[in-house]
Amino acid sequence: MAEDMIPRALTIAGSDSSGGAGIQADLKVFNSMGVYGMSAITALTAQNTMGVRRVDVMEKEMVQAQIDACLEDIGADSVKTGMLANSQLVKIVRERISYYQVKNLVIDPVMISKTGVYLLEEEARNSLKEELLPLSHIITPNIFEAEELTGLKVKTLAEMADAARALHELGASWVVIKGGHLKGDPLDLVYNGKEFFELTGKRVVTKNTHGTGCSYSAAITAGLAQGLAPMEAIKQAKKYIEWGIANSHEVGSGYGPTNHFYYRIGGE
Repeated sequence: MAEDMIPRALTIAGSDSSGGAGIQADLKVFNSMGVYGMSAITALTAQNTMGVRRVDVMEKEMVQAQIDACLEDIGADSVKTGMLANSQLVKIVRERISYYQVKNLVIDPVMISKTGVYLLEEEARNSLKEELLPLSHIITPNIFEAEELTGLKVKTLAEMADAARALHELGASWVVIKGGHLKGDPLDLVYNGKEFFELTGKRVVTKNTHGTGCSYSAAITAGLAQGLAPMEAIKQAKKYIEWGIANSHEVGSGYGPTNHFYYRIGGE
């Protein structure tokens, strides 16, 4: 990347009409962190802070066309995936990631919404694991997604470590298992195949955590686009999302969004 070129990141994910998660959240994160953001929309959702009302999945040809349009012309220093909906889209994404030889791929294995709506078809979960995960630089499952991908129970730190090893063996270079759903202060476990790193934080009592996973993975993607090493990108993203939760918005009647504008309003 030329010194005078702005870092570029592409998100391949679903659209959230309420702006708290998905494509909209990713682009807010990229912008906040000084990265030029692009998007390939995999699905349109009608949702708000109360839940998901409708999901319309895009045709695979349209998803491919969006990815090609961005990467042929502008290129990307990093790419992240979010909601991929079905196995056809997983395969298209895998093909294009391979074709463009994307090195910094961050996979957020979005499977279920905060309100309980499944966002990845059951038959696509093996496709994600077998076809896309081996191409990933970093994967960021929560404990439920880690259980789904590995078939292991993930309720303790030791079990998080077992799941991280399993995901690394499946091909992920770096594994970040998010422990926010466990009791006590949140602890994320990072594994690179050689070492484990524990990233701890303080529990913030709030219901406004819509889009947390999307924003965390987008922040990691932004860090990689900026040229940071994986562990530094993860640490920066952890700091970003902690601030975003602590300064979350009171929007809507349900689960409000985190605050995406960290650098805009003086976050440190």
